[in-house]
Amino acid sequence: MTSDEFRKNAHAAVDWVADYLENIEQHPVKSQVKPGDIKKQLPEKAPDSSEAFADLMQDLNDIILPGITHWQHPHFHAYFPANSSYPSLIAEILTAGIGAQCMVWETSPAAAELEEQMMEWLKDLMSLPNAWHGVIHDTASTATLTAILTAREQVSKYVINKQGFDGQKLRVYCSAETHSSIEKGAKIAGIGSENVVKIATDEALAMRPDALLAAIEKDLANGLIPCCVVAALGTTGTLAFDPLSAVGQICQKHNVWLHVDAAYAGSAMILPELDWLREGLTFADSYVFNPHKWLLTNFDCSVYFVRDKEALIRTFEILPEYLKTSTRGQVNDYRDWGIQLGRRFRALKLWFVMRTYGKEGLRNILRQHLEFTEQIRQKLERSQHFEILAPPKLNVLVFRYIASSKNPKTVDQTNQQIIEKINASGEAFLSHTRVNGAFAIRLVLGQTHLSERHVEKVWSLLTAHIPE
Repeated sequence: MTSDEFRKNAHAAVDWVADYLENIEQHPVKSQVKPGDIKKQLPEKAPDSSEAFADLMQDLNDIILPGITHWQHPHFHAYFPANSSYPSLIAEILTAGIGAQCMVWETSPAAAELEEQMMEWLKDLMSLPNAWHGVIHDTASTATLTAILTAREQVSKYVINKQGFDGQKLRVYCSAETHSSIEKGAKIAGIGSENVVKIATDEALAMRPDALLAAIEKDLANGLIPCCVVAALGTTGTLAFDPLSAVGQICQKHNVWLHVDAAYAGSAMILPELDWLREGLTFADSYVFNPHKWLLTNFDCSVYFVRDKEALIRTFEILPEYLKTSTRGQVNDYRDWGIQLGRRFRALKLWFVMRTYGKEGLRNILRQHLEFTEQIRQKLERSQHFEILAPPKLNVLVFRYIASSKNPKTVDQTNQQIIEKINASGEAFLSHTRVNGAFAIRLVLGQTHLSERHVEKVWSLLTAHIPE
């Protein structure tokens, strides 16, 4: 492809994206294809000779698009959103065009220094502890693994990195509601999934500090080593918030690393009126939230803050001859701040988003989402057909249809059928969770282009699919 052909084809691709986003509501939110439908339309081997760009775009429309679940659709209410925005999209195009591998300062000084400054902007925007140091990872799972590995090295005085495990039995604590990435991180870190201690939760599905303290004291009495506590500021299932101050005091007393997972809800800290979100945050040794969920920044962009950056760097730094530079020690070489050596230029899209919207623009969008959620919450409470199963937090609602049957299995099946019918219609996409074993409908109102009419529509879909 020549430069002239690139200009022509890239303009066509941008027009395609603009048309796609402009007309996204014409597509079913959730892909309606069956397993294998896409693959059977693809050739078994790569072409021997060049194919026309127009043919690629035609196959994109005919083969690929039907197999896409449309995360940017205003009726995407499942999981947590992976929000995008036009300025973020433009930054992604520019990032791809620049094609930089930003492993150390020398490989792109602007990438390293922009990332450093974006972390300062976020600390200011969200009133985070000024002494924290930030870095951008791909996902919260990577950030959590980074925290567990750093906690592992700190508790072993950096021996495990050098010598491996030598009979140490480290323990990681989290609530039964916490994200699966904690267990996965413990497996990867060599701690083992059996050494992940699931702490009981209270009626709000938040970690019980008394149960955490009892678990730590029991482990100490049995010669086990408390390594890390992962507290959730917004669990994946119900957006439950662990009591950070009480948990933090326990960690401080026993010198246990406290990692705070605020992957989704952390974005809400841009709202000054939600001061309660920051309560106890100063106890944290590390903290993660994802701008790619609710802060209009394309996936992937996960921000990880750490109180002791030297502990982080000491865990991950390694210096072969080919990576030695004359600026080492004067700058942030972010490849020493995590698992990856190769790093994308993710700071650019954060810069574009925050400059385009400004603080108030971002805050107004999140406030609108919270208002929409309150509208649905009130409808649920007034309705004789639904009951809320978990305390409403921010813009996530967890509820179920009140079936006439008293058989729990039948009630679960009825609610599952409601979700399946809505998703099969293509008009919206919802997901589920379980609350104390009960199947629950989970509704998230946080998509970038969500409006009043979308909120009214999802309510009408819920009521329309109530069993006769």
